[in-house]
Amino acid sequence: MLERIKEDIACVFGRDPAAQSVLEVVTAYPGFHAVQIHRISHACWNAGFKLVARIISHISRWLTGIEIHPGAQIGRRFFIDHGMGVVIGETAVIGDDCTLYHGVTLGGTTWNKGKRHPTLHDGVVIGAGAKVLGPIEIGSGARIGSNSVILKAVPAGATVVGIPGHVIDMQAKADKPQYGWLDSNPELAKEPEAQMKKTERDKIATKMGFDAYGATSDMPDPVAYAINHMLDHINSLDEQIAAMQKAINEAGINCAKTPMCSLDDCQIADGSAKREKVG
Repeated sequence: MLERIKEDIACVFGRDPAAQSVLEVVTAYPGFHAVQIHRISHACWNAGFKLVARIISHISRWLTGIEIHPGAQIGRRFFIDHGMGVVIGETAVIGDDCTLYHGVTLGGTTWNKGKRHPTLHDGVVIGAGAKVLGPIEIGSGARIGSNSVILKAVPAGATVVGIPGHVIDMQAKADKPQYGWLDSNPELAKEPEAQMKKTERDKIATKMGFDAYGATSDMPDPVAYAINHMLDHINSLDEQIAAMQKAINEAGINCAKTPMCSLDDCQIADGSAKREKVG
């Protein structure tokens, strides 16, 4: 038990630069308090003292503002930063080295008994206000942006934002087995290009431990990304049609060119990082 407590204190220093001393963490961090009290209530729950467990968890909620059902399973080095408004349901399973910010809900979507809350694998980061609902799995190292609503499983290493959540990490999206060719061609799946490749940025992020609030400054807009690629596709079609018209005319067949409106002003690319300085 003492070893677990030491790990919990150490992980606070690793993920919160505001932490100044061990005494501060032990006395003034509600996330730390909630995890320690949960261990007591969880032990009572597993021993069959369910009413006692619920009373302990209710007291913890009153003291910390964090509600963790005593039936929830929590791994090692779990960190809740700020913590106010966090709700973790009965059948939730949380792996090692996970991080939750304030306002996060790991909730259920059914009134039926059984597994109805999410499973978080190791190293997951969930930003402030995000809602992860249902018996879904969040893969290892996944990041969920603030205020997102997640209703479907998230692949390992992916970054998800939006309502409902969209995977915006294109590498993780490409590696997700959403097409059948990887399953039907196991040999092709072994090729280097079919494997997930960590970039230098990923390595640095892993070394640092996590991305605060599940977000980065260069996080793209998934809607703008989709529209931009639709515009690129339309532009490619225009070029192919122009080439076909030219070939038909050179063959002696009159193929009149119909005037088309320009798409020059339709670009919706996120230019927040490329804004020119004014003044």
